[in-house]
Amino acid sequence: MPIKRSSYKELRKSKIRHFKNISSKSELKTLAKSFEKLLSDKKIDEAKKEMNNLVSKIDRAASKGVIKNNTASRKTSRLMKKLSSLAKT
Repeated sequence: MPIKRSSYKELRKSKIRHFKNISSKSELKTLAKSFEKLLSDKKIDEAKKEMNNLVSKIDRAASKGVIKNNTASRKTSRLMKKLSSLAKT
């Protein structure tokens, strides 16, 4: 256990950050699943709206440091690729 008071505060802050990061990642996964479901049901218009929301959340998570920038770019790219391939058919 820490000795200094500031160390206790850092522990509290890191615990709070940890739970915020977990909830943010969970929200991203939930949105991704709902987007995939819309794609599988071939609801392209709704999927495009969901895509805008999802990309926004991914970028925000990357800017906050919850996920890395390259990870955010990769996820966005793959989701866009799926949407565009479905829209072409």
